[in-house]
Amino acid sequence: MIIIKTAEEIERMRLSCRLAAQTLAMIEPHVQPGISTDALNGLCHQFILDHGATPSPLNYRPSAHNPQGFPKSICTSVNQQVCHGIPGPRVLREGDIINVDITVCLNGFHGDTSKTFFVGPPTARNSKIVRVAAECLLIGIQTVQPGNFFNAIGNAIEEHARKNYCSVVREYCGHGIGRSFHEEPAVLHYANRDKIAKMQPGMIFTVEPMINMGKPDIRILADHWTVVTKDHSLSAQFEHTILITPDGNEILTITDG
Repeated sequence: MIIIKTAEEIERMRLSCRLAAQTLAMIEPHVQPGISTDALNGLCHQFILDHGATPSPLNYRPSAHNPQGFPKSICTSVNQQVCHGIPGPRVLREGDIINVDITVCLNGFHGDTSKTFFVGPPTARNSKIVRVAAECLLIGIQTVQPGNFFNAIGNAIEEHARKNYCSVVREYCGHGIGRSFHEEPAVLHYANRDKIAKMQPGMIFTVEPMINMGKPDIRILADHWTVVTKDHSLSAQFEHTILITPDGNEILTITDG
């Protein structure tokens, strides 16, 4: 069941989503050659705590392979890593790209956002995939309107990715968000014919397409979290949390101004 948020819940979501956006803005100047992904994690972790929130990924979803769940406070996915990269000793180098995925829980509500950064100046190798991924996010958001079916999002995103000779990862999708980190609906980012649910005012969910320079196929590394492209091609992602309003949508994961 897709949860329709009350006016009070929407206001709380605005606060949690704004803090997620502020965390992402805070870390941007630190994304430089020579810094480790664990150092980025430490900065974000402390910033989130200092603002009265907790990092949602930390200890998320324990399993037999990972009894304590996800071990860090943010996800850092570098180059061919698609998502769920675990921060560690890896040092960023000029020419890398890195997706930093931030989710915070503030006053019982989650806010989720991510951005792919260039490490050093953009290069001919990485500028296209970052551009196309950012465009796919915005094109997907443009379809978020009351009365539209959710499949409009994936149809628009995959059309744009294909026009640019890129592919869309199918195994991971956007999601509803609120009191829980992941709620209904599952928001598919690839073309599909699913017309089960229509968008309604008060729904809040993420749009977060993962775009590959090569084929869409992925595999999961031995840590049981990090997802990489099978063909070692670059992958980029951008994410916003979106509220459906009576006359359109509101991007919640933005900072003031």
